[in-house]
Amino acid sequence: MNKTFLHGDDLPPREVTQSDKMLLLELERSTGKCFYFSCDGITQALLSSCFWYLTIDAEYLTLVIHTPDIVTYWHIVNNIVQLGMKLEPLASNAKIRVNPPPSKATSFEIGVDEVSAFRDWL
Repeated sequence: MNKTFLHGDDLPPREVTQSDKMLLLELERSTGKCFYFSCDGITQALLSSCFWYLTIDAEYLTLVIHTPDIVTYWHIVNNIVQLGMKLEPLASNAKIRVNPPPSKATSFEIGVDEVSAFRDWL
C-alpha cells in the first residue's frame, strides 16, 4: 500500500516514545496472562518450570520459552500443539520458540499456522 494515500493519523509515529514502549510492555504482559490462564494445568506446570514471555512486533506475537533442562525442553516440544492452540486466538500471526539449555540441543521454532502439520508428524 502506498503510504502517500494515507492520512497522517493512519501512519505509524516517526519515533517511538517512552509511553509507546510502556504500552507495548503492558500489552505483552496482559497477553501473556491471558495466554497462561487459558492453558490447562499440565501446560501451566510446564510453563512454570521455565522462563517464558511473549513478545509482540509488527509481524508476530512470539512465545519464547527458555527451558532449564533437556527433559523439560522435550516435554515443551511435545506439548507444542496445545501451546499453538492457545496462541491462535490471540494473534493471526504467532510463533513459538523453545530454547534448550546452552549446548544441549538446538532451538525449536514453529509458526502457529504450522502446528497442525507438526501434530500429524508426531
